[in-house]
Amino acid sequence: MVIKNVSLDIVCGITSNLPDTGRPEVAFAGKSNVGKSSLINGLMNRKSLARTSAQPGKTQTINFYNINEEMYLVDLPGYGYAKVSQSEKEKWGKMIERYLHTSKNLKAVFLLVDIRHDPSANDKMMYDWILHNGYQPIIIATKLDKLKRSQVQKNIKAIREGLKLGKDGIILPFSAETKQGREEIWALIDELTGLVPAATEEVEN
Repeated sequence: MVIKNVSLDIVCGITSNLPDTGRPEVAFAGKSNVGKSSLINGLMNRKSLARTSAQPGKTQTINFYNINEEMYLVDLPGYGYAKVSQSEKEKWGKMIERYLHTSKNLKAVFLLVDIRHDPSANDKMMYDWILHNGYQPIIIATKLDKLKRSQVQKNIKAIREGLKLGKDGIILPFSAETKQGREEIWALIDELTGLVPAATEEVEN
C-alpha cells in the first residue's frame, strides 16, 4: 500500500462506545515491550504517530489510525509488563473483548511476539484468548535485527511450537530498524482487507 495520509482518528477508553468505522480494520495486539508502536509507525512511514516509550504500558486506549481514508490500523492496549493493578488489566481485557466481539469491520488480528525469545506464558494466553474470541492470530515476530541471520529459522520454529501453530499459521518476521518485513505485512493486509494496490489494479480499456 502507498501511504498518502494517516491520522489518529478515534481513541477509545474503557468506558467509550466503540465506533462503527465503516471501513476495513486490522488490529495489533502484544505485550507492552514488544515494539507495537514501532511496528505501527513503521507500517505508516511515520516516526512518532504511535507513541513509543521506554516505559511499558503506555497504550491504555484502543487507537484507530485512518490510512488513506480507506482502512484502519487498530492499536490494542499492551499486556504483561504494564505497571497497573490487576483490576485495571481486567478492564482492558473486557474492552478488547468487546471490540473483538462487536466490530463489524475487523478483518484480522496480528499478535506481536519477540523473535529472540520463546513465547511467554502471556503470549500463549493472548494467542489462545484471540482464538477463543473468533480470530486466527497472525504472528509478527519483532526485533528481527537483533538476531543473526543464522538464528532466524530456528527461532521462528520455536515460536511456532511454543504457540502450537498449525501448518497454516502465519509468522512474519519484522524489524522496526531496517523495515524488513514491512512489504510482506502490507501485502497480507491488502489481501485481507480487499484493498488491492493501485499499481496492480486492472485498467479498463
